[in-house]
Amino acid sequence: MYLSITQACLRDFCQPGIFYSNLAVLKLFNMKQIQNIEEYRAEYQKSIENPESFWAEIAQEFLWYKKWDNVLQWNFETPEIKWFEGGKTNICANAIDRHLEKFGDKTAIIFEPNDPNSPSQKISYRELHTSVCKLANALESLGVTKGDRVCIYMPMIPEGAIAMLACARIGAIHSVVFAGFGAESLKGRINDSNCKLLITADAFHRGNKKIALKEIADEAMADTPSIEHCLVYNHINEKISMVAGRDISWHTLVSVQPDTHEPVAMDSEAPLFLLYTSGSTGKPKGVQHTTAGYMIFMAYTFKQVFNYKDGEIYFCTADIGWVTGHSYTLYGPLLNGGTTVIFEGIPTYPDHGRFWDIVDKHKVNILYTAPTAIRSLETFGTEIFKTKDLSSLRVLGSVGEPINEEAWQWYYQNVGKNRCPIVDTWWQTETGGILISPIAYATPMKPAFATLPLPGVQPLLVDENGNEVKGNPAEGRLCMRFPWPGMARTLYGNHERFKQTYFTTYKNLYFSGDGAKRDGNGMYRITGRVDDVINVSGHRIGTGEVEEAINSHDLVVESAVVGYPHEIKGQGLYAYVICVDKSGNVHNLPEEVKKIVSDKIGAFARPDKIQIVPGLPKTRSGKIMRRILRKIAEGDISNLGDTTTLIDPSVVDKIVEGALNQ
Repeated sequence: MYLSITQACLRDFCQPGIFYSNLAVLKLFNMKQIQNIEEYRAEYQKSIENPESFWAEIAQEFLWYKKWDNVLQWNFETPEIKWFEGGKTNICANAIDRHLEKFGDKTAIIFEPNDPNSPSQKISYRELHTSVCKLANALESLGVTKGDRVCIYMPMIPEGAIAMLACARIGAIHSVVFAGFGAESLKGRINDSNCKLLITADAFHRGNKKIALKEIADEAMADTPSIEHCLVYNHINEKISMVAGRDISWHTLVSVQPDTHEPVAMDSEAPLFLLYTSGSTGKPKGVQHTTAGYMIFMAYTFKQVFNYKDGEIYFCTADIGWVTGHSYTLYGPLLNGGTTVIFEGIPTYPDHGRFWDIVDKHKVNILYTAPTAIRSLETFGTEIFKTKDLSSLRVLGSVGEPINEEAWQWYYQNVGKNRCPIVDTWWQTETGGILISPIAYATPMKPAFATLPLPGVQPLLVDENGNEVKGNPAEGRLCMRFPWPGMARTLYGNHERFKQTYFTTYKNLYFSGDGAKRDGNGMYRITGRVDDVINVSGHRIGTGEVEEAINSHDLVVESAVVGYPHEIKGQGLYAYVICVDKSGNVHNLPEEVKKIVSDKIGAFARPDKIQIVPGLPKTRSGKIMRRILRKIAEGDISNLGDTTTLIDPSVVDKIVEGALNQ
């Protein structure tokens, strides 16, 4: 296979200034791994003094069909960011093909099914290569070509990862939709990006629940005119309807395809994937990431943050429907020639020891999970650890939201046995990969702190007016002053919204939307969102999207959703709902509202508390004063602040009274 790739490179690109990196084919990254705080400081200084040189040196480690002409061109006002412009590469070839010669028989993916009594599956790099090539050929047989959008709506099974890699191999842009989303959310994401193909499965089990995935997909496809075909993987032999001419069996089509496929040479800045994330308005944003910069940043941050060693078993619990699943369940580990665990189930099925059973069963060395999962498992106590070994663990990670100190200590003491460093990582869908985090075994940890920026990352804090808050300690809004390779380039079909969301709040800065504190040693602690996006169990949920779903109920006039502290989820959703007068017959409304939200968005977005209110606290300009609603939701009613600017200040007293009587 390597001869064919090399021959293709020579055939298609044999001209001055073009090269092929055999080094990348023959071994894993040769990049220097940071070992201690002194090396971190030296590497960080080098990365900010000459970022282009820093990232170009790392980029040399990859397979390139054509070398880049320019390392970086950027402008945060436009905004326009281009990394390794003029270069040609393919992330699938870098994640699979280049490992075949030395590591073809090495396990790339361990699949752990939902049912612990079902056998696990180990897929070697060679087997993964064959599966991806066959699916790539199948996609092309359906008319999918470079630049086409493909929606992937799959369970947490290897075929979901194979679909992503096959899209990347042929240059199609994958748009993965979390299998917990309902038909409305799936439809909206398909239509926004005009996807040509939908890849889904018949159904799957998650815990003791069965999710009828194809049935949901059928409901969505009733109004998705861009979809030409739906490729359906038979996962649990569920009886499903298949529409002639549109729906195609994965097994029937893929099985007859050739098992070789030449990866398509992609421009460095060619789109790799879209991933939709909630905004403060109702419509989710299609965050667009590109090929080379994302690839280089994922490989680098994975190896550095987790102190990854060749041969280790890595387990990220994130679904591929989220950015963590993209970056650190799939691409990061495979780009490093690692072994990644894909888990179909949930941490509490069949009991709350499932994560620990997986760790012991597969001798997991690195575990990366969310504070929500940690807090949930913490409620069961520590008795279960008496029957678990966990001695294979070497590094623990936290992702999705700030981890509180109590959960941090529980994780460190009971899972890590007081010996495994915890990398508390801060990053976003838009950043592509980790920006601020301890580096395992190299930089200091501090409970509940993301600590220090990675090399190549230049954070700063600003006040509400955009003035930099200098010195330590400090507190403000977290921004970035310089681009990094893994950052998003635009929002699909709406570059103006991309500009307005991230680059206009503060001039010449990327604004994360998060607040942060910096301690006396320069370590960062993320304090949470400063906009109307709520972080529930690591899922960013836009208040506007939830309110739109609630307002579709016949009895609802208007609603307002805010976040409040939740001991398990980090933040819960509190919905204030104004109803049409139906003779007081609203006792079923809360459950009906929860069902609507679940159907339209997904069960994870259901409000935890619903309060029927006579009105909402609005200013004379019609703006809802959410500050007051948050305080009421939090139970902090002693100081609600100035309400004189409201149209009807008395509505606040009525909301408070209702909250106290709930």
